[in-house]
Amino acid sequence: MKKPVYFNSLLLAVLLVGGATVLAEPVLLKAQPRGSKVQIEGTSTMHDWTMEGSLIGGSVQVPEGFPLEPGQTMEPGKVDAVVEASIPITSLKSVKDGKPYNTKMDEIAQEKLGKPAYKTIDYQLTELTFLEAPKDADSPFRFEASGNLVVGGVTNAIKLPVEVTPLGGGKVKFSTQTPLKMSDFNIKGPELTFLGIGIKTGDDIKVTIEWMTAKAK
Repeated sequence: MKKPVYFNSLLLAVLLVGGATVLAEPVLLKAQPRGSKVQIEGTSTMHDWTMEGSLIGGSVQVPEGFPLEPGQTMEPGKVDAVVEASIPITSLKSVKDGKPYNTKMDEIAQEKLGKPAYKTIDYQLTELTFLEAPKDADSPFRFEASGNLVVGGVTNAIKLPVEVTPLGGGKVKFSTQTPLKMSDFNIKGPELTFLGIGIKTGDDIKVTIEWMTAKAK
């Protein structure tokens, strides 16, 4: 018995849709255990201070065509991406000249960030926009990210400039730098007295992040 033409057409449409679905499969990038860096810089009436860490957990889900390898091209516009990242509070330590600085400062800073009630600083993406392709092979792709940053149980919507650098082999580095105010997260900088001198911490901080990810196998 000869099958109706419309049956064959329907079957072809199903196969085409199925094939398109496979092609549109999102790509999952997972956080890597090495290579990431978190830096928080601030001021006080005594001296500037720096906290650093190297642990960032989470993942990034991006569509096909996202720059995963050097030399890729991409059209500017909105990107259908999902990003969830977290930084363990206890991983952040005070440093000076690249060396561990003060364990008491570590304890105070971690307590201000929410310890022990909160164990991580969390970020969740709400919108990602691709702005500009690299000008040369050594330059990153430029994006703007909107998302929610949670510190000590307080959530703020923030916008971040994001640079994406494909490193080859499915490895991708995400970088950002942004100013923040501790008071926006209900954090009051510690005020101490040292040798009779009052020391007050400034409200403004600068956060710099380099996040290493790789395509999930």
